[in-house]
Amino acid sequence: MSEESTFTLKHLQREVAVWSHYNFPKGQPHQPLLGAAEEIGELCHAHLKDEQGIRGTHEEHTAAKIDAVADVIIYLADYCARNSIDLQKSVEETWIKVKRRDWRKDELNGQGIS
Repeated sequence: MSEESTFTLKHLQREVAVWSHYNFPKGQPHQPLLGAAEEIGELCHAHLKDEQGIRGTHEEHTAAKIDAVADVIIYLADYCARNSIDLQKSVEETWIKVKRRDWRKDELNGQGIS
């Protein structure tokens, strides 16, 4: 994919939905959530082993982390598609709220909005 790509979460969600419904037509709406959780576990495993410096090289662990992060996003796109959640919209709306939080000004709840 080129640097000038207009690939969006909305585009990803549509493509994943088509692929997922074709490959797993009887899939339950919650199943992609379980896949995402499994991938989070794989991400944690890769991070831990990289930090410990065992069971692979730094490069191998980095590749595993990248793969796991991408798989989490793909599973969540599928979860959103199967549960009528607009992934793009939900991320955009939530980010607007989160980026206004200021944990330096308000360590208790981050609401020190300037």
